[in-house]
Amino acid sequence: MTKNFFLPLLAAGSMFINSPASAQEDKSKRPSPPASVTQTISGGATITISYGQPSVKGRTIGKDLEPMEGEIWRAGANEATVFETDKSLTIEGKPLPVGKYAFFTKNTGKKWTLIFNKTWDTWGAYDYAKNKGADALKVVVTEQAAPAFSEKLIYTIGTDGKVSLNWGNGLVSFKAATAR
Repeated sequence: MTKNFFLPLLAAGSMFINSPASAQEDKSKRPSPPASVTQTISGGATITISYGQPSVKGRTIGKDLEPMEGEIWRAGANEATVFETDKSLTIEGKPLPVGKYAFFTKNTGKKWTLIFNKTWDTWGAYDYAKNKGADALKVVVTEQAAPAFSEKLIYTIGTDGKVSLNWGNGLVSFKAATAR
């Protein structure tokens, strides 16, 4: 009788022992899985952009789907997009020190404000208002028409330092250069 009492209790206890391992999320199974691009640009700086890669899935960007005009966007999905450089850069001619940054955007029509924020380990853009004092750099660029529709958000980095965000019919690019 004692054996019959303890077996179910032991089985229940083993579920709790294993639960932390099973609670670990497999991020590759997310609807917007993690993606990353790394490139060493002329001058020797290595840039890495890590982001959640959303898909349009028949929705309308700006209406059913971020980015919404005039609002801060995490420039991806899930956690904030992370922009990392191992050497000081200039972004559109303005200095950005070595480091890891949350990369946010704010579009107002065809003009986009690109924001590099020192508080990089954050979920989405929800805490941006309280962390905006940690902005390291803001630059404004103009959106262009993409050469082709991109179902998934894609970042590219050229060896010449041209960094592009392509999603839907939009293309937002900026120039990164290794600081001298």
